[in-house]
Amino acid sequence: MDGQHSERPRSRNTADRVPSATSLNPRISSSVSMSMLEPSHMKAPQDSACRNQQAHPSGVLPHKSMSSQAALMFKDRKMFMEEAYNSAICFKMLRDIGSSELPYLQFVIKRVRNMAQRSPSLVMETIRDYFTDNPQELEDTYQDAASNVLVAICRHSWQTVAQHLETELLTGTFPHRSLFYVMGILSSHEELLNQEDRVHWEELLAQIIVKSVKFLDMDLWSKELLEALTKPSQTQQEHPPEKAFLFTYYGLILQAAENSTTVRTHLQALLETSHQWPKQREGIALTVGLAATQHLDDVWAILDQFGRSRPVKWTLQSPTPKSQSFEDLQWKWASSTILLAYGQMAARAKTHILPWVDNILSRMIFYFRYSSWDETLKQSFLSAILMLVGAISRSEGAHSYEFSQTSQLLECLMVLMEKEPPGALCTTSRQQVIHIASKLCELRPPIDKDRKSRLLSTCFRSVFALPLMDTLERHTCLFLEPPNIQTLYSQTLEALDHMLQSFIMQSPTASEMKFLLMHLYPWLASEKVHERQRAAHSCMILLRFLNHRCFLDPKEDFRPMGQLIGMLGILCKDPDSVTQHFSLEGVGQLYQFLMHQKAEAALQEESHIPKELSQPGANEASPWSTGDQRTASSLPQKVMSPEDTIFHQDSSRAIKEIMKYLTATELTDLVWTVIEGLGSTSAFHMQAAAELLLAVIWEHGAKLETTKVANMGRAIHRHLCSVHVPKAKKNVLQAITLLARDHTSELVAAFLDFSMPLDSHALCLWKALGAEKSISRLVLAVLLAWLKERPLSTRAGNGNAHPKEKTYLYSLAAMNTLHELQFMQEFKKVMQEAYPQLLLALLTQIHYVLELNLPKAKSLPGQQAQEAALPSPQSTSLEALKSLLFTTGHWHDFAHLELQGAWERFSSIITYPQGVVLLARAMVKNHCRKVKAMLGQLLPSLQSQEERERKVAILIFNEFLYSPALLEVLPTQAARTVLAKVLCDPSPEVRVSSLQALGNILFHPEKESLLRAQLPHFLEGFFQKSEPVVVGIMNTMSEVLHQLGMQGAGAQSLNVAINVHIFFDDERDQIRAAAMALFGDLVDTMAGGKLSDLQTQVHQSMVPLLLHLKDQCPAVVTQAKFAFYRCAVLLRWQQRHILFCTLAWEHSLSARHFLWTCLMTRSQEEFSIHLAQALKYLHSCHHMMTWAILFIGYTICYFPQAMSQMLSNRDMDLLLHAFEDLKKDPAPSIQEFATRQLLFFQKVSPRSQK
Repeated sequence: MDGQHSERPRSRNTADRVPSATSLNPRISSSVSMSMLEPSHMKAPQDSACRNQQAHPSGVLPHKSMSSQAALMFKDRKMFMEEAYNSAICFKMLRDIGSSELPYLQFVIKRVRNMAQRSPSLVMETIRDYFTDNPQELEDTYQDAASNVLVAICRHSWQTVAQHLETELLTGTFPHRSLFYVMGILSSHEELLNQEDRVHWEELLAQIIVKSVKFLDMDLWSKELLEALTKPSQTQQEHPPEKAFLFTYYGLILQAAENSTTVRTHLQALLETSHQWPKQREGIALTVGLAATQHLDDVWAILDQFGRSRPVKWTLQSPTPKSQSFEDLQWKWASSTILLAYGQMAARAKTHILPWVDNILSRMIFYFRYSSWDETLKQSFLSAILMLVGAISRSEGAHSYEFSQTSQLLECLMVLMEKEPPGALCTTSRQQVIHIASKLCELRPPIDKDRKSRLLSTCFRSVFALPLMDTLERHTCLFLEPPNIQTLYSQTLEALDHMLQSFIMQSPTASEMKFLLMHLYPWLASEKVHERQRAAHSCMILLRFLNHRCFLDPKEDFRPMGQLIGMLGILCKDPDSVTQHFSLEGVGQLYQFLMHQKAEAALQEESHIPKELSQPGANEASPWSTGDQRTASSLPQKVMSPEDTIFHQDSSRAIKEIMKYLTATELTDLVWTVIEGLGSTSAFHMQAAAELLLAVIWEHGAKLETTKVANMGRAIHRHLCSVHVPKAKKNVLQAITLLARDHTSELVAAFLDFSMPLDSHALCLWKALGAEKSISRLVLAVLLAWLKERPLSTRAGNGNAHPKEKTYLYSLAAMNTLHELQFMQEFKKVMQEAYPQLLLALLTQIHYVLELNLPKAKSLPGQQAQEAALPSPQSTSLEALKSLLFTTGHWHDFAHLELQGAWERFSSIITYPQGVVLLARAMVKNHCRKVKAMLGQLLPSLQSQEERERKVAILIFNEFLYSPALLEVLPTQAARTVLAKVLCDPSPEVRVSSLQALGNILFHPEKESLLRAQLPHFLEGFFQKSEPVVVGIMNTMSEVLHQLGMQGAGAQSLNVAINVHIFFDDERDQIRAAAMALFGDLVDTMAGGKLSDLQTQVHQSMVPLLLHLKDQCPAVVTQAKFAFYRCAVLLRWQQRHILFCTLAWEHSLSARHFLWTCLMTRSQEEFSIHLAQALKYLHSCHHMMTWAILFIGYTICYFPQAMSQMLSNRDMDLLLHAFEDLKKDPAPSIQEFATRQLLFFQKVSPRSQK
């Protein structure tokens, strides 16, 4: 072959060499070599160059001047330098062609082509000179051309070529690489040989390999083999066919060798070569793997020894330096070679690999964890694991083995996945990891739930959280060969879907399906559109797989159904149309699956065939496995084919349709899912959840599990603060209203948990409970029942008390809730209807709270505002009673207690009975319309198990004995019988109260005359000198008047009024207060009777009572207010509600003006009496005189004529001086008033006019 080339003429030689010389491997860049030279440019440029060299001898220019000759010489020199420079550049590029990587090689070839087009002769001469200086490369070029000829011959007569190859290979001299090129082409190109020829070729190759084993002991042959394997390729990214085959050839020879020492020696030598280039590492690993087919122990030993060698240990222990020497680069990736070798070892060992799997995995995991992390290590690790997993999966007995290292390998895979760049997708690493993980999970022992959970979470996060496609593509815009991102992502997502499907196939149970879906749910609820879309797609694919394969047992409860429908139902309202489509298709797949399961279960029940007996045989598919045509054909058409228009267009109808077939448990799970969706920060998610919640409750609220409704109510309250869209909030509250129709008690119990105190969201929920009148009654009844749950805890104030000892909190919460509901329009009517029950319950509750004696919270500087917003249970219980009276129209009773300061009686367990008595007495005095209804509640309460309830009942019953309404409900004898039974009560207090009631004048009419006979004696006692004695007599007389009932003092009333009126201005505070209280009691006895007897006395008392509102004694002020109000009631004044509010809470001048108007604008007779009373107080003490002057000042402004006629000169002087003094009052309002009044008084005063 070589001789043939040498006989060619030199001129032809040169022309033939040039195309191949442009590249040392014409098989890589043959197109470039042909384009470099065209036939038309071969000879002319050379001749031109020769002529140019001979046509310009130095100094031959006779007609030119010296300057012209100098310019020409400079031009020639410039051309020479330019040609020399271009020739050097071309020579360097030709040299680089043989040693450059592919990207740079393409660049060099392009530059050579451009230079050949501009200066073809220069390029041709440079190529000739290059091969003249490098004859070996010319020889290689001839050999390459010959090998190409052999490959072409193979297409027609491969046997001839094969015989030639065998002869050349077995000479004992290491063959030229061109022969290995031919063998590599024959082995790798399937199209060259048909199937029969391929078999013969492989047999021949096996014979050659066996015959070549002897060469392993030849040092020169082995040395040249190793040099050929380690010789740098033209491009280190790809091996030429000859080198790729050489690694295979070497491995097969070692495989065929029988001498263990020889094999170990050669493998050791091979491993000690450079590991810098990826293809070199792959080739070494391939050789090692092929050798392991027959020498597994030797290969393991050599790899272990190599891994313990000093260079490898140095690369593991030392961090990667910034600048590395060539020797460092040779060993830097030795661990990657070892990983690939272990992978090839597993792949080639076939059935013998199973006992070695754990050992191989342990070594792989070691190198993965302790090698310097880079992309090379990652790819080598993944490639090795893929080969190992493939070998295991091909082994028939793999499922009978238990592999101890799979869990550790999964940990490495999760670490690798976590290290993937979260914002880029440039390689197949993710899908490789997912593929490996799914294969590992098929092995024994099964992966534990925790590790599988972390694996799913890691994979979902790595895939679903990737940026959008546009962003991913931008990351690869600078790549020389950017990958197809769309295809790469689709393949990665497909690998993830296959992993989920493999999990279902390994464990076809509902619990496994639920486990997988639980990890999908967070991504289905993601705030990012593309993440939801990807998760919805995976969910739909999984459901389609489940539906089509029907792995699950029909009798098994598919628990994820409700939650899954909830998630997909919400996503059906997603603003992204793609997500909507996937979700709606998922709902359709679920519907078909559900119908299939139900129909299959019905068929099994009809046939009465046990599940064990209905299992298919070896050649029969399971009824719920892949390809079950029998079951599908036996199902009704409507089950297998739901309406396409529903499940492809209308999501609301689709959800309603599928909900019809859900069990109570599944409906409960569905409701839980949408409730959790209310807490989403996504507006659409929250609105969709609210709509779905309303739809579910509307259709199936009654089917929900009762035990779960309470927790649902709590969860709704927890998420209600997140529902900021008005329409969504309205839907949620409407759902609560509907849910309360069937689960009132459960919701009330749940809402009590967050009703002490109530926030704005809790108030909205209570309003929703009362939206329907029938439900509001039930709500109130349940609250009253909870209010009556009043256990006493010995450690009520202990924060560490057992929860059972704190059940009193529910009673307090019910009390707090009832207080708030009184102000809601939704509960207004039912509150009025239930007034008797509520009144008794709240009165009893006050007693209960006093019994608890809860400690008050310690004041802290930072908690003062919070304490103001959180009232104590004592104050709340009292406020609830107050608001009940006020909001239900019983403000008259409220006014009686407010004006006499009776609320303070409810603050102590000792004075509590007095407060109850005063309230009941007020109801009697005001002729309360609810007395009859109250009596109906009192009689059962007297038989209550609670002592406190019986106490309240007997106190109120005693006071109701004075009401005429009592006899309409109970005859006298019946009332006496009731009280007689109460005498047997175990409580001493109740028995005493009953005994006192039996002495009522109702039962002893003769007591009326006896009591009235004592009144004159009481009047005589008013003039005793001892203040306590006088006060005691007045209080006793008030009690006597009360016992006389509505008859009062009778004819003695006037005498009593006159005597009492005298003490209004007594110097002693207690006597003034007692006199006003007695006068008020006397007025009360006359209410509803004739006014002629006491009218004058009442009119004469109004101004003194009014002026004493500014008395220095608080007790006097309180009694003055109450007496004034009672007088107004007796006189039948209008606007009594405003009057009460003014007396109770107003203290401004405008309030005084209102009271003056009430007094002075009624009649002339009253005007004279009131003015005369006011003038008398001009001579009293300072503070009384001040308010008398103000009173007279108002009168002067509005009635100047009457004042000028009634005032004496002395009175006018006194008024003038009084107004002058008031100008100095510390109150600015009084100063201003006095100034205006003085000016006005001077205008209207007759004396001042004169």
